[in-house]
Amino acid sequence: MSASRINGVEVTPAYWDDACKHLAKRDRVMRKLIPQLGEGRLQSRGDAFTTLARSIVGQQISVKAAQSVWDRFATLTPGEPTRIHPSSVLALDTTSMREAGLSARKVEYLTDLAAHFESGEVHVQQWQEMDDEAIIEELVAIRGIGRWTAEMFLIFHLMRPNVLPLDDLGLIKGISVNYFSGEPVSRAEAREVGDAWAPFRSVATWYIWRSLDPLPVDY
Repeated sequence: MSASRINGVEVTPAYWDDACKHLAKRDRVMRKLIPQLGEGRLQSRGDAFTTLARSIVGQQISVKAAQSVWDRFATLTPGEPTRIHPSSVLALDTTSMREAGLSARKVEYLTDLAAHFESGEVHVQQWQEMDDEAIIEELVAIRGIGRWTAEMFLIFHLMRPNVLPLDDLGLIKGISVNYFSGEPVSRAEAREVGDAWAPFRSVATWYIWRSLDPLPVDY
């Protein structure tokens, strides 16, 4: 099991303390960052469909705007806004979704996401047994979800321990600041630094993000 559970909900990864010890032993930067940044942990919120739907709603707009649109969109569906069902989205008409503040493209993306979940094209029940790349392959087949979004989902929702999101600008900047004195870093150089963090690259990435912004990263 990859996470502690409270009332059946995954909350924090069970591997976190072991990962911190491993990283501090093997990496000089992690040895410094981990004690500095306190007791924070990854936390998983919501269910898979709702998490991905929120990521689509939030694309290319501010966090505040995304929350506002999400709140209006969520009121269109029955139940709690923390758990929206694919069938509820498929039952909505385009006009209502557009009036909630969604662009035409995001309406298409959300509908496609809901259709993939409702049809069983994504194997949610099998994800715990599937490797990271197999899950990414399923997710990027959905319109509006690219590799970066799929990797954030692996880290923040499935809490996979060894994801290195090289398309993430914060990770690249953090590696530059912490390992290269602020000099520009190539993708190959970032990969080399990240490979040394295995098998806990997700945990190291989280600490790199927090070195730039002490508030815990959430997704």
